[in-house]
Amino acid sequence: MRPADTSPEAWKILVDLIRRMPPEERLQRALGLSVAVLRSGEAGLRMAYPQATEREIFLRSAQRRLGPDLVRRVYGDELTDDRPVCRSA
Repeated sequence: MRPADTSPEAWKILVDLIRRMPPEERLQRALGLSVAVLRSGEAGLRMAYPQATEREIFLRSAQRRLGPDLVRRVYGDELTDDRPVCRSA
């Protein structure tokens, strides 16, 4: 779906470039973007919880993605602060 701020011509060029990429490069780029989004979310959590340990940031990030019930089932009650985690960073 073309973003509203992108002309149809520019969008066509981008889509053509992506289609010509080898599958392994497309996968690498997708994985890189996924990591960037994850790190960005973790940075937001560090701002919201400046005293948090790396373990707490990991757990809060997991809670944001998976929900509190699943995180509690998998990791137990490691998060002592039950403040809700915002789902958008």
